[in-house]
Amino acid sequence: MERLSVILVTRNEERNIDRCLGSVRWADEIVVVDSFSTDRTVELAKHYTDKVYQHEYPGTSKQVERGIGYATGDWIFVIDADEEMSPELRAEVEQVLRGGSDCAGYTFIRKPRAFGRWIEHGGWFPDHQFRFFRRDSYYPEHQEIHGGFNTRGKRGALQGYLYHHTYDTIYAYVEKMNEYTSLHVSNKLKDTPDIVVRWHHLLLNPLSHFLRMFISRKGYKDGFHGFVLALLDATYAMLMYAKLWEYRMRLTEGKGQLPPITNAELNVLKRKA
Repeated sequence: MERLSVILVTRNEERNIDRCLGSVRWADEIVVVDSFSTDRTVELAKHYTDKVYQHEYPGTSKQVERGIGYATGDWIFVIDADEEMSPELRAEVEQVLRGGSDCAGYTFIRKPRAFGRWIEHGGWFPDHQFRFFRRDSYYPEHQEIHGGFNTRGKRGALQGYLYHHTYDTIYAYVEKMNEYTSLHVSNKLKDTPDIVVRWHHLLLNPLSHFLRMFISRKGYKDGFHGFVLALLDATYAMLMYAKLWEYRMRLTEGKGQLPPITNAELNVLKRKA
């Protein structure tokens, strides 16, 4: 039977870490890479593993790759602190570890819970993730936000759920949205360096996001939760384009300090705070 290494990246996750690591404590190895938490995250992580390391946060995919560097397993499973592996997904992972597959990695389905309810529409579910792969076959796809991993080999698909205990409150959503929209500016500039923000980006793009989530992807079936999530997604789009406009304006005019759009720049602000 081949060995499994679970990789977890953390920062101030004392509320989530027991649920997360408790669901994967059966793995051969757990590697935690912490970004200098100021709560009990590291203390709690050491109840499950002695492989706990601390590094400045460069972005999730880069921090995960650091964790992979410490890992010794044949297979890697990447999990977030607010996630929990279901028994069904565990059984499928163990079946892979027993051998008999020609796949180099597997997708699985993440099921989200937001504002106290499981979300099943609006583009939130099914949420297919690729974070289970052979250590010798993967390669990273780094970005400031939403970076990930791919494989040189064949992919398979697992059906068990990884439960995602995402935003408990709208406050938490908005707090994360401020950070994520700044990092998303960096992604946009990387993909389209000469992009110019027009009025329709700020008006029509958010409207399109709302209609796609709430109508096309049937977010209305999640009731008022689906309506609020579609509104928040539209707000995300508006903020991202507004920040992109601000960044390009200051860059072009050479006036004022450029707003932060990378993890390194946000780390500086967090240290000052």
